[in-house]
Amino acid sequence: MMDPQQQIDHIAEFADSSVRVMSRQGSLVGVPGSYGFKRWLQQRWGNRGNAIYTFTGSLIAIAISGVAAWALDEPLLFPSLGATAFLFFETPMAEVASPRNAIIGHAVAVLAAVVAIAAFGLIDAPSAYEAGVVPQRIGAVALAVALTGGALRLLRAAHPPAGATTIIVSSGLLDDPLQLLAVVVGVAILTAASFGLNRLLGVPAPRWASPR
Repeated sequence: MMDPQQQIDHIAEFADSSVRVMSRQGSLVGVPGSYGFKRWLQQRWGNRGNAIYTFTGSLIAIAISGVAAWALDEPLLFPSLGATAFLFFETPMAEVASPRNAIIGHAVAVLAAVVAIAAFGLIDAPSAYEAGVVPQRIGAVALAVALTGGALRLLRAAHPPAGATTIIVSSGLLDDPLQLLAVVVGVAILTAASFGLNRLLGVPAPRWASPR
């Protein structure tokens, strides 16, 4: 049986890391050391202020990613990036939302998908949305999700949006090497933008790994 500290750590792996000091009352409420705009919003409007914070951060960060995608004409903006942005601004101190977990999570997702499509002979094959869902594609997607989940568990780098990224790649939507590189670059841009915004707006977000 786990001791109390181990139980707290186990819970905090999937929640806001402020659980460890037993101060969590909501996603953004228990952030220790908040300041500036974030603290002002919380003090003035409570959870509605937190909603404004998540809205503001997500809006600006995704806009930055979108501008980069437009300027470089590369798929730097893809569906699972929205879930990552939400984590960055809803649970900014959580392990699942740390830069470490986000970057490792999506990178592993891409690699797992490439391994899966290769294993099922789908390199250069039309996507599931062009050729339809065939048994090989089902196997590739299932294997990609399984590999991603297993690898991130071993690496202790859980990041749920990575599950969507690996499906995007293994279903054939993004399969060109440059597109796969763009996915990782897109994650890096969003991560850097979100870190900067959190620090600017009043959340002492971790530079790499979530504090323990």
